[in-house]
Amino acid sequence: MPKNNNISMSVIKRMPRYYRFLGKLKDDGIIRISSCELSKMMGFTASQIRQDLNCFGGFGQQGYGYNVEQLYDEIGNILGVNTALSVILVGAGNLGHAIASHMEFERRGFKLIGAFDENPALIGSKIKNTEIYSISTLEDFCTRNKPTVAIICVPTNPAAAIVEKLYNCGIKGFWNYSHYDILSAYPDVIVENVHLSDSLLTLSYQLKNANKD
Repeated sequence: MPKNNNISMSVIKRMPRYYRFLGKLKDDGIIRISSCELSKMMGFTASQIRQDLNCFGGFGQQGYGYNVEQLYDEIGNILGVNTALSVILVGAGNLGHAIASHMEFERRGFKLIGAFDENPALIGSKIKNTEIYSISTLEDFCTRNKPTVAIICVPTNPAAAIVEKLYNCGIKGFWNYSHYDILSAYPDVIVENVHLSDSLLTLSYQLKNANKD
């Protein structure tokens, strides 16, 4: 567990990457690995890896390195992969459908319990085993099932009203694919924004400046 509550967000955001790489090593049957070996795989310095992991306790052993399976499990506990938080999807169009279809929620500490959309053609169908309900039933569903997290995959304009309803239903965690600024309206919630266009523009900048002195 963390030594304190002052761990920087930059460290926290690196933890899922450690978890992913260690999972691959575990699947490949690797028993142990040093920080130097891990640094070559991940593109971090060995010192950075040790500093990051030391924020959460001492996992390594001098002269031995890290036990891959143990470290994988410890980071999983830190990230809460065994918590099974209930999550709903709002917006079951192309983007929402792709997320619900391909994201392995259960392996990451979540359970998708419902999806919502306003398109009559989608209502009553399923994404994997999750039923798509009418957006008009959103508040009643939340009152009865008390989800913890909402995935927002709707345009900015309807997002404001939808988030207000969800907030009033007690949801305090949002995985936000819309461009609506949830935190400005609800500073007490936890939001992880995913702006695909921002990521693409970042790639564009890097390509544009890759050959400059």
